[in-house]
Amino acid sequence: MTDVWGEIQKKLAAKISTGAYENWISRTAQTSFQDGRLTIRVPDQATKEWIRQEYAHHVQSAIDELSLPVRQVHYTSEPVFAFAAAASTSPQRTASNGHAQSPEPVFEKSSSWLNPRLTFETYVVGSSNQLAHAAAQAVAKMPSRSYNPLFIYGGVGIGKTHLMHAIGRSLLDNYPGLNIVYTSSERFMNEMIASIKLDRISLFHRHYRSADVLLIDDIHVIAGKERTQEEFFHTFNELYDHQKQIVISSDSAPNQLPGLVERLRSRFEWGLMVDVQAPDLETKMAILDKKAESEGVALPQDVRIFIATKTKSNVRELEGALTRLIAVSSLTAQPINLTMAHQTLKYLNTGSEKKISMESIIRAVAERFSMQPGQLKLKSNTHQIAYPRQVAMYLVKELTHASLPEIGRYFGGKHHTTVLHSIQKIEELRQRDEDLNNLIHSAMDSLQ
Repeated sequence: MTDVWGEIQKKLAAKISTGAYENWISRTAQTSFQDGRLTIRVPDQATKEWIRQEYAHHVQSAIDELSLPVRQVHYTSEPVFAFAAAASTSPQRTASNGHAQSPEPVFEKSSSWLNPRLTFETYVVGSSNQLAHAAAQAVAKMPSRSYNPLFIYGGVGIGKTHLMHAIGRSLLDNYPGLNIVYTSSERFMNEMIASIKLDRISLFHRHYRSADVLLIDDIHVIAGKERTQEEFFHTFNELYDHQKQIVISSDSAPNQLPGLVERLRSRFEWGLMVDVQAPDLETKMAILDKKAESEGVALPQDVRIFIATKTKSNVRELEGALTRLIAVSSLTAQPINLTMAHQTLKYLNTGSEKKISMESIIRAVAERFSMQPGQLKLKSNTHQIAYPRQVAMYLVKELTHASLPEIGRYFGGKHHTTVLHSIQKIEELRQRDEDLNNLIHSAMDSLQ
């Protein structure tokens, strides 16, 4: 079989929605298949990440159903524009010497790159992203009037790209006449390089500098790349001078991007800079609820808390864990429960674990009970001290390798049977006390 990916694509077309297939799968193609390694060309890094995150289990399912000898699937990015065939008989495509001109790059409509699922309605707002969400909505309502440029920065997989797509989708819905251009920095660079090679840089300029709104993702990619920065500098100036809206995302603030030229850095700081931080426990659980609802899946409370606690700070990892759980449930006809989640998501427990000290646990508990850490080691048995101390003992047992006698000695010389009683009491209480259960998970989340 020469076109292995083509067979997989047919299976995917039957498994996922038409819109999803057109947006993410249809523009991919097989470049090689050798020794069980299947290499697929995708338009850009964003598409690569999305296919890996959302459709990896569908791809593997298709491989299994077709009994294909594929051991590994590798995705590689390529420039995203195709080249129109030059018809030598067409007067418009024939040079004065009678020879056909070189094919010209045809830039795809940006709307085809905007994921219809990444909207403001599907974005979960919490304390970690509230300002960025509000600024994005303001730009979507009044482009070029609110914040220009809008610079959104934060770590990997915590919602920056979602906001970029949400702005684009909202503008398409509310201002259908606007020329909205969405791109990634990698795509911008690849298109620029190809246009220079083909001596078609004027078409490249026309595409980007005629935009009413430019949304450019992952600007940190061009740091250190002088020619690309030079090109983007002139594109930025052209749009800004004509009061066109510019929205940029990055993994760091402009002043923390090594290799970024000063004149770009200063321009990025002209408008509003907002950061998207890692979601807290409550926001992570809300994200899981939203995704489970969109998938039509009932997510048990204990499973939701388990996933939210075990995933550290990456929303992509969080959603990926739930997607994996749903896929396994569907393929094996097992209901989603805590036992299944522990087995399916055991990879979340692998890797280097942060070493948690008893002192850090005491500080975390004391903060939640508005106490001083030293109070938890007092010999007092009043409820105001004994109860938080029992919670702290429980967390020490859960999060460290300390023995019961060691825990007792650390908390003011308590006997190991007292420690055991405290742990058992908190374990029983958290089963019926939702506030206590949430407090414990909040403390665990802050410590891990």
